Amino acid sequence: MSRARTRLAIAAAAAALLAGILPAAGAHAAPAPAAAPVAHPWAGTIRQVPLQGAVNVRDIGGYRTYSGDRVREGLVYRSDALSKLTAADITTVSGLGLRKVVDFRIPMELQYDGADRLPPGLTPTSRSISDLGLYGTLVGAISSGDPVKQEQMLGGGRAEAYMRDIYRTFVTDPANRAQFATTLREVADGRQGPLLYHCTSGKDRTGWMSYVLLRALGVPQSSAEGDYLASNTFRGAYDAQVRAGLKQSGRMQNPDLLIPLQEVRQDYLDAATQRMEADYGGFYGYLTDGLGLDLRTLAKLQEKMVR
Repeated sequence: MSRARTRLAIAAAAAALLAGILPAAGAHAAPAPAAAPVAHPWAGTIRQVPLQGAVNVRDIGGYRTYSGDRVREGLVYRSDALSKLTAADITTVSGLGLRKVVDFRIPMELQYDGADRLPPGLTPTSRSISDLGLYGTLVGAISSGDPVKQEQMLGGGRAEAYMRDIYRTFVTDPANRAQFATTLREVADGRQGPLLYHCTSGKDRTGWMSYVLLRALGVPQSSAEGDYLASNTFRGAYDAQVRAGLKQSGRMQNPDLLIPLQEVRQDYLDAATQRMEADYGGFYGYLTDGLGLDLRTLAKLQEKMVR
C-alpha cells in the first residue's frame, strides 16, 4: 500500500472512531440498549428509537407547548448518522414510515463515514451544513498521533471556542440558514409524510434544527433546551468507549481533549441564541428575517405538528 493510501486509511479510521460509528479498538459492536426514559419540564418522556448502529435517534414529538397542547408524535425524527445500521435496524426504521431523510453532513463526512443505510425505496437528501472545517481538523489531530500537536489544536479551551464559533454560524451563515429553512418548510408541508434529519453525531446541526423547530411550535425554551442537552445522555456511554479505544490504540494520550467536541453544552447553544438576539432581535426575527419563513408557513407548522 502506498504512503498516501496508508495515510488516508489512518485518517478514515480516526474519523470513524471519533464519530462514534465504529467500536473502540479491539472491541466488537454491541447492540445499543434502550435508553432510560428522559423526562423534562412540560414534556413527558423523550421517545428514543433504539438501534444497534446509531445511538441518538429520537422522535421529537410529545413535548407540551405553552398552550398545553402537545407536539404530534411519529412525524419528525432526529438522529445521528445512519451509515452503520444493521439489517435489524433497517427493519426498525422501515416501521417509522419515513418519506424523507435529510442528511446535514458535509462531503468529507460522507466520504469517510459512508452513505446512510436505509429501507428500500428511501434515498437520503444531502443538505450540507458547514462545520467550519472541524471534521478535517479532527482527522488531522487524531491521525497525527502527536500528543503535543493534539494539545495545541484542542487544549486550553480551543475546542470549546471552536464549538461556539460553529454554533454562531448556524445564525450568521446564509447557506446554513437556507438549509435549516428548507427543512422547516418541508416539515410544515401537509403533503410531506414522516421526515428524519441528521448529521454525524446528531447533536450540533441536528440539535440546533430541533431546538428551532420545537420553539417554533410553541414549546417552552426550557424544554427545547432539555431536548438539546439530552444528546449527552444518549451519546455518553458510546463516546466514552470511543475515547477509551483511542487511548488503547495509542492514537491519543489524552483523549479527554475530545470531550468538549463530543458533548453538547448550554454555552454552545447560548452562543447561537445570543447571536440570534444581536442579529435579529430575538427568536421570531430569526424565523422571519433570518430564515425567511412567512406567517403562513409558521401557521402550517402549527397545524400539522401540534394537537
